[in-house]
Amino acid sequence: MNDLTIDEHTLTVPLVWSDPSDTRTIDIFARVVSREGGEALPYLVFLQGGPGHEAPRPFHSSPSPAWLDEALAHYRVVMLDQRGTGLSSPVGDADLGRGTAAMAEHLTHLRADAIVRDCEAMREHLGADRWSVLGQSFGGFTTLAYLSTDSASLDEVFITGGLSTVTRSADEVYAVCYDKMRSASENYYRRFPDHRDVMRRLVDHADAGDIVLPDGEVVSASRLRSVGSALGTDDGWQTVWSLLERDPSSNAFRYDLMHAMPFGGRNPLYFAFHESSYASGQATRWSAERVEPDDFRDDVTLFTGEHIRSEWTETVPAFQPWREVALELAEFEWPTIYDAEAIAASGATGAAAIYVNDVYVPLEFSLETARLLPGVHTWVTSEHEHNGLRSGPVLSRLIDLAHGRRLR
Repeated sequence: MNDLTIDEHTLTVPLVWSDPSDTRTIDIFARVVSREGGEALPYLVFLQGGPGHEAPRPFHSSPSPAWLDEALAHYRVVMLDQRGTGLSSPVGDADLGRGTAAMAEHLTHLRADAIVRDCEAMREHLGADRWSVLGQSFGGFTTLAYLSTDSASLDEVFITGGLSTVTRSADEVYAVCYDKMRSASENYYRRFPDHRDVMRRLVDHADAGDIVLPDGEVVSASRLRSVGSALGTDDGWQTVWSLLERDPSSNAFRYDLMHAMPFGGRNPLYFAFHESSYASGQATRWSAERVEPDDFRDDVTLFTGEHIRSEWTETVPAFQPWREVALELAEFEWPTIYDAEAIAASGATGAAAIYVNDVYVPLEFSLETARLLPGVHTWVTSEHEHNGLRSGPVLSRLIDLAHGRRLR
């Protein structure tokens, strides 16, 4: 196996791209990965899911993540740490010392539209007139923001589980996501019917305050139910099954539960900032909490996914320091981020994977957005769940689609 060449780049860019008089700056970091003989290949910038997560870390002798090997056959890959993550002026607990208002205001400048401006700065720094983009989940949302403002910079676009709505509200999205989680829950219990009673008993334990994690969190019922987020991944049912098979008093259960829940202290931006990814021209005001259906309130065995609760700012030790910031962000009126007319006029070419059973990015809204992009071929599949890029040959299939070849 050929060794990889990894070049590191750090740029200092404005925190507020839209206001030249604001002199605050942040660093933006990226690794450019290539293989021997591929030094002249075009660039592909990878936009990670989240929001609030850094790009994967490649290693010289072993392409990782799994899709990187395929990508390097065609491109030099730019692994960009999105602002606020990784080595791009990361946001963490230590930053809370600047005060609630200042911290909340800082986070409002970390959205997809600002990430697009960072991408443009990195592209120009690398001397590329155009480049291609691979957007996973939130990275696909960012790609749509890219097409709204700077489509001339993009050669081909590849989107996996990230064809977000560009016209719907956060409330509409989370309501449909509950429908997806209802189906995922019932499918799970059809396979493992005994686990429904197990889940009821575990909720009783949570209500009694009997489930305490190694970090001191007294697990609430809503936090416990959020392990259902794993059902949105190819092998996530195994995570849920293994957890519900364990003795709730055991170390194994407590540690596994801590790692199975979708939001944690390592990436506080993911929790504090998540609902903003679906906000375009409105405040979220704890959208997922507000639109919870009656049956989810009544049936504690129904799993939830990326449905954040305001109560977690009081019950989860990792989120308690972020409570005031999260409350303030929930009331912030987020500017419109997408331009449907510009997206439709972009002439974008490429391919997108749309997952039929996606519990995070609903199929129905993805198909709506796909109609704005006739040059982006769609692969609508139930072969993979939301993490298909990491677990299967998704990228190779998208490259084949974009180039007119039959799927492998």
